Amino acid sequence: MAQRPIVLVTGGSRGIGAAVCRLAARRGWDVAVNYKREAAAAAAVVDAAVQAGGRAVAVQGDMSDEADVARVFETVDARLGRLTHLVYNSGIPGPMGRVEAMDAQAMRAVFELNVFGAFYAVRAAIPRLSTKHGGKGGAIVLVSSITATLGAPGVYVWYAASKGAIDTAAKGLSLELADDGIRVNAVTPGLTDTGVNDPARVAQVVPLIPMKRVGQPEEIAQSVVFLLSEDASYVTGANLRVSGGR
Repeated sequence: MAQRPIVLVTGGSRGIGAAVCRLAARRGWDVAVNYKREAAAAAAVVDAAVQAGGRAVAVQGDMSDEADVARVFETVDARLGRLTHLVYNSGIPGPMGRVEAMDAQAMRAVFELNVFGAFYAVRAAIPRLSTKHGGKGGAIVLVSSITATLGAPGVYVWYAASKGAIDTAAKGLSLELADDGIRVNAVTPGLTDTGVNDPARVAQVVPLIPMKRVGQPEEIAQSVVFLLSEDASYVTGANLRVSGGR
């Protein structure tokens, strides 16, 4: 029996990340569910993945912490084997407001997780996936946000800017890593029902969405898993917008 591919999903304990883990397990991946604090939620995702027929482990770690990122990847090596795929889904928006009222430390935390964390994770993934390092190649999906192109004025411009960096990183990495056998793509979700959005904010945004509804995590996961899969074997450098038409 062929070995199942192994995917690490950062921020995998809830929302889009959890939906990706569950769907990937059903589609044939072994899954490493990274989480920062929500151990019980991560364990539930692991249980669902195992019930789908694969191996799965929960791995605690703060993706904004360089040492934690290294430990997470080493744990995946030890418990599942050599990584073949990565989904960088970790991200925080920070508090809502205008830029002149934004606390510098809060803004720094957004960039440390959303941008620096993504680069720490990709840097750790490359030697494991790359054909130049003895790997079999693979795929990386970076989760962006519709705010990268909308700007999020008066709400969280800094978050939008961090996701703009993710869009640029996905493009640049796709070119840099194509000869390593690594495909790199981004998925750009619109407003999604992850359970953390402010209800008042949701009520304001829904009328602006052509489909007039919020997306579901499972809908975003379908696009992420497609880009991970061999069905997307000739797709790299793409940014798939999953936003209800916005």
